[in-house]
Amino acid sequence: MRFLTMLGIALALLGPGAVAFLFVRYMGLSQSLAIRSLGLLVFVALVAVVVIIARCGEHLAWSEVGFGRVSWASVGWAVALICFLGFAFGPLASALLDRIGVGSLRTGTVLLKELPLWYLILTIVLVAAGEEWLYRGYAIERLASVIGNIWPAAMISLIAFTAAHIPMWGVGPSLNALLGGAIFTAFYAWRRDVTSLILAHVATDLYGLAIAPALASRP
Repeated sequence: MRFLTMLGIALALLGPGAVAFLFVRYMGLSQSLAIRSLGLLVFVALVAVVVIIARCGEHLAWSEVGFGRVSWASVGWAVALICFLGFAFGPLASALLDRIGVGSLRTGTVLLKELPLWYLILTIVLVAAGEEWLYRGYAIERLASVIGNIWPAAMISLIAFTAAHIPMWGVGPSLNALLGGAIFTAFYAWRRDVTSLILAHVATDLYGLAIAPALASRP
């Protein structure tokens, strides 16, 4: 059981970053939707493997991996997070990154702009939801069970989450993932409610990466 736990933790923390690196390294410049879909399928398979480890190998209930406090309050907290990210954190983080000159998000957006809108939306929903469950719902909970304290587990998860964004976005812009991830990680350590984080992550990424660019491109 301990081996499966450590395997699940390793896959949850290191798997998304490895998938991102391989996608950018070998498939990022391809215009083929089929080839681009391969990276998404590998990510979904990774999430499925960790789910199987958690549910069938470790025999964990969903309440033990982030879904213990699911209720209508989860929607309310998600809305609060979305408003905070959209009206406070987002503008401040963007201004800070511009001021210290760490780079832009152009590298990542170049890889996304040629995707059909429906496929981009599907990718955002699957990746944002998968990331939240892997890094927060599963990794923090299982690391905390091994370490005996949730805060070191949360810090390890945050570092891995930030590093996973470097292959696609670059080191400088990944500071945005560090700052935003710190908010999400602290929220999870407090509420232990990954549903709120999934809803907030999906909504903010949909707007920032799909809806806003689509509106801006209109004549």
